[in-house]
Amino acid sequence: MEKVRRILHCDLNSFYASVELLSHPELREQPVAVCGNPENRHGIILAKNEAAKKFKIQTAETVYQAKRKCPELILLPPHHDLYRHYSKMINEIYNEFTDRVEPFSIDESWLDVTDTMHLFGGSGTAMGDLVRETVKERTRLTISVGVSYNKIFAKLGSDYKKPDAVTVITPQNYKKLLWPLPVTDLIYVGKSAFRKLKCYGIRTIGDLAVSDRSVLSHDMGKMGEMLHDYANGLDDSPVRSATEPREVKSVGHGNTFGRDLENMEEVKKGLYPLAETVAKRLKGYHLKCRGVQVMIKDPAFRQISRQVTLSHPTQLFKEIFEAAVALVDKYWDFTQGIRMLTVTGINLVSAETCEPEQLTLFGADSFEKREKLEKVEAAMDKLKEKYGDAIIYTGTALTKAEGKEKDPSE
Repeated sequence: MEKVRRILHCDLNSFYASVELLSHPELREQPVAVCGNPENRHGIILAKNEAAKKFKIQTAETVYQAKRKCPELILLPPHHDLYRHYSKMINEIYNEFTDRVEPFSIDESWLDVTDTMHLFGGSGTAMGDLVRETVKERTRLTISVGVSYNKIFAKLGSDYKKPDAVTVITPQNYKKLLWPLPVTDLIYVGKSAFRKLKCYGIRTIGDLAVSDRSVLSHDMGKMGEMLHDYANGLDDSPVRSATEPREVKSVGHGNTFGRDLENMEEVKKGLYPLAETVAKRLKGYHLKCRGVQVMIKDPAFRQISRQVTLSHPTQLFKEIFEAAVALVDKYWDFTQGIRMLTVTGINLVSAETCEPEQLTLFGADSFEKREKLEKVEAAMDKLKEKYGDAIIYTGTALTKAEGKEKDPSE
């Protein structure tokens, strides 16, 4: 008989705000939010405490909007190094209960306690309570814990009751507890997926569970099938520890700028370090990308995402940079400025096994030129690794960023 899995999802309650309140216990009962500095264009709410939630303060809304809801809202600056410190400390606590701990974000982790819960009380509920009390005792922070037989339901369980609570989702009770919830509570149902689901009258997790899987598959592909399975508790994905090797599916890097980018010259300068970082990481993973994706966000937080398929796999900075520039130039008309850019290498393949192809898309007319460019970038990477990133810059990138053309082989 197959052993029934016991998965915990541990979610730190109001994490950033809770960490800040460790240093300000006198504010614990007052509405408090953590936000970036509005003068540096990061004036959005990053986290809020329970008292602020009563005023319906939302994460990612502007400070102005939050203050309109709650004029007495106390704003605290973020301390990201401190959050990383506590995140690491708490994941080390989780590792005392099982070696199968998978961080999902800075404040969330899955734990597979199937093989260890007999050492700590013999049930998932007992494990959830023990982990919760241990974190609280050692850090003065609280967590909400979902306990279930798969990762998806465990996460829904941790969201079900907050703060400082344990919720158990079983094959016997999941329909009663989870199916009435909004479908947007299900992981990976974002705004785009919800718009498609709403067209079919799907508004709750239960609606999704009893919908026609074949119709969802036809209109949404594998995503539709996956979401239908999740709503029905069909998830056997393993909890992977941080030390286990993982398949890298994309490599990206983004930046929110200190002021809006208003023309292509500014965009090119903004894309330069992003493309450079993506290329560097691809080389570190020994991967190449067959496509480049650019995500653009305007000052009103509206965003678009566009991608292009390359004629050959690459890990070269110049090719990634120029593909990103071409995408912005084609799809953005600058009626609004650009607040944020993200560059991502997609459709990854192994650098060792992929076959070389003729370079045609970006103007190099021979394999020899491309091979020379690879050697130049490799030499530059070695210099930067030894002396720091500021020691040398790509002449091609700088001239391109200034709007000048330069042969990549010069």
